Amino acid sequence: MACGSNEKKKLSQDEILQIFKETGAFLQGHFLLTSGKHSAQYMQCAQVLQYPRKAAILGQELASQFEGIEIESVIGPAMGGIIVAHEVGRFLGVKAIFTERQNGEMALRRGFKLIPGERVLVVEDVITTGGSVREVIDIVGAAGAIPVGVGVLVDRSGGKADFEGLLLHSLLKMNIEAFEPESCPLCAQGIPWEKPGSRGSK
Repeated sequence: MACGSNEKKKLSQDEILQIFKETGAFLQGHFLLTSGKHSAQYMQCAQVLQYPRKAAILGQELASQFEGIEIESVIGPAMGGIIVAHEVGRFLGVKAIFTERQNGEMALRRGFKLIPGERVLVVEDVITTGGSVREVIDIVGAAGAIPVGVGVLVDRSGGKADFEGLLLHSLLKMNIEAFEPESCPLCAQGIPWEKPGSRGSK
């Protein structure tokens, strides 16, 4: 279906960022990223998505970015895209499914299917390089379905994520600087690092 008219006032970037801050999703400190780089800031979207009302607000806000575009289903990669897809799909009134890794490859499982010609919105919680989203787009295309756009809660790619010309909307654009360990100013200051999602630190 096409996203219907959104009567409520759209949230500003500051209002959205405040939601992330008040739920502990926007972290500041010294973090070891999965890439091996270090950063003074980190977006942990699971912290905001654990609150259904907050997740619903963000889902509706993201869905409204695609107003007027015909969308028949929403898909996101596990794990981060599952709740986002569900909330966006709920607002649009369409099905919401997800991909997950099987033997290291992203795949549709659990009986989920896309049909040729189906118009699909791809969503994710955070993109840095956009690799997982591109894998999902490939799955959509391989099924003969049509990817109509990409929606993310947080775009921290610095404008570098490219999805073959597809429309990209995000609720937040964050320029979070990352450092190589040997040139990390936080390490130089002797500030212990923390790996988000774990209790391990150094």
